[in-house]
Amino acid sequence: MLAVIQTGGKQYVVKPGDLIKVEKLEGKVGDVVELSKVLLIKKEGEIKIGRPYLDNSKVVATILEQGRSPKIIVFKKKPKKGYKRKKGHRQFYTLIKINEIVDT
Repeated sequence: MLAVIQTGGKQYVVKPGDLIKVEKLEGKVGDVVELSKVLLIKKEGEIKIGRPYLDNSKVVATILEQGRSPKIIVFKKKPKKGYKRKKGHRQFYTLIKINEIVDT
């Protein structure tokens, strides 16, 4: 069984037991979250497609870690003008483990 979910403006293909890094979700480590924006479910050869989401379907996951990604450097420069800007950015993320896909 697999599902396609949407969270944080991105889509992920998930199966029970998968570990995925998503945009920051509210909650503490150990909390159970329900992701209700399910776009597609494939179960034993049967495929259900939502328009845009499936009703009465959800993905249950556990938060394993709240963290920040490595720093990326954003550097802007305009030649011959003396313009330089250097900024750093660290994106917040949540590591979740997919427990089950609920389809009713």
